[in-house]
Amino acid sequence: MDRLASMAVFVKAVDLGSFAAAASALDLSGPMVGKHVRFLEERLGVRLLNRTTRRQSLTDFGRAYYERCRVVLAEAEAADALAADQFSEPRGRLRVTMPALFGRRCVVPILLKLAERYPALELDLSFNDRFADLAGDGFDLAIRSLAASSRNLEDRAGTIARRLARHHMVVCGSPSYLDRHGPPRQIEDLGSHHGIIYSRSGRVHPWLFPRDDGLPAEVTPRNRLRLDDLDAIADAAVAGLGLAWLPGWLVRERIEAGALVPLLSDQPGLHFDNHALWLQTPYLPLKVRFAVDALAAQLPRLMR
Repeated sequence: MDRLASMAVFVKAVDLGSFAAAASALDLSGPMVGKHVRFLEERLGVRLLNRTTRRQSLTDFGRAYYERCRVVLAEAEAADALAADQFSEPRGRLRVTMPALFGRRCVVPILLKLAERYPALELDLSFNDRFADLAGDGFDLAIRSLAASSRNLEDRAGTIARRLARHHMVVCGSPSYLDRHGPPRQIEDLGSHHGIIYSRSGRVHPWLFPRDDGLPAEVTPRNRLRLDDLDAIADAAVAGLGLAWLPGWLVRERIEAGALVPLLSDQPGLHFDNHALWLQTPYLPLKVRFAVDALAAQLPRLMR
């Protein structure tokens, strides 16, 4: 068997915690994963994994061998990437995870144009609002947003982060709602208004506003509508059911059409930074570099 291929299977089995998970990720059978690991053990003359019907764990030698395998595989991937660079265009499958709504509205159009320009580039896109395990889930790239005042995404172990763009949050309401209740003049007025609140898994997300001490002020207006979809919140605000706190890129067209009115424009608003994250490797694959460069060049225009 090919030793490098067996090392890759072994590393994947360790990363995912089982032969079955590695088999699924690599499109192999469970017995074939076991065959690769046994090949390494027989070649080395030492056990790498302690296995039972319920669980597996690395031996002491297996743990040290696993770390060296990761280095070897990274170097092999870097060598392949160097060879691929001579084509001067991205190729292969690019796996990207991104927030659902922001991804569909803002990220996907840019990546689709990139794929149209480079026919050898394949896209595998996943929409999920949770932070993905880049190594464990097999993603090349993650797109995520954090409040500009939050800790830097570069602090996530083993990853590189690049800020792509910044978007601002907007408090807005429909003309019909404002005719009935009047507009809030300052942030403190929001407590007497009806709000349409984002809520997920039983957790209500307050509206955040920057303060001088760097920590955001939290405001939760009175609410009878709690939704876990930002588009639905925008639709409810257009229907006059309350005020909403939403990303500017999401409500721009509704504001331009007069369906929503931006409020508290003289008050400082919270900003979110959009980042690209990828695993720290000796050589950045061309497909990842092209995608990140395209997003960094085009996303700021959509965030204005």
